[in-house]
Amino acid sequence: MAIYKLDALHSEITFKVKHLMISTVTGSFTQFDATMEAESDDFSDATIHFSANVGSISTGNEQRDGHLKSDDFFAAEKFPTLSFVGTSFKKVTDSNYELLGNLTIKEVTQPVTLAVEYGGAMTDFYGQSKVGFDITGKISRSAFGLTWSAVTEAGGVVVSDEVKLQLAVQLVKQG
Repeated sequence: MAIYKLDALHSEITFKVKHLMISTVTGSFTQFDATMEAESDDFSDATIHFSANVGSISTGNEQRDGHLKSDDFFAAEKFPTLSFVGTSFKKVTDSNYELLGNLTIKEVTQPVTLAVEYGGAMTDFYGQSKVGFDITGKISRSAFGLTWSAVTEAGGVVVSDEVKLQLAVQLVKQG
């Protein structure tokens, strides 16, 4: 059984949300961790665990970040961590997979499906075996209890319900 740990220096966890339905705001989590275990060389039997520190959310705007950490959204003090546990990692083509799993935000767990592109494997300057993946998906924020919303005077929605997820991860083979 091979165990892979996240290389946080070479990974990023971002999300995109429509603002006023005319532009996109990008945010990220700066503190996160992931582990993958796989026996098969093609990772088709992989089990994946991921978590992020909600308090590490960053959108480039301190006031907005504070609002996202508040009870209106993530309630970071009460629910400091969001997590994902993979339930299936299916190979679709040579470099494409479908990752199914359960995402938990604010103690609400929902199944999600993510598209995964395998970037390849490489040995770094230090002799560490690394693998890379790009992961994308969409979730409904309201399905996780992130239900704050507002409408402009003109009747426009301030924040979309759909959140696009984009993860670029590099993992280091252990042992």
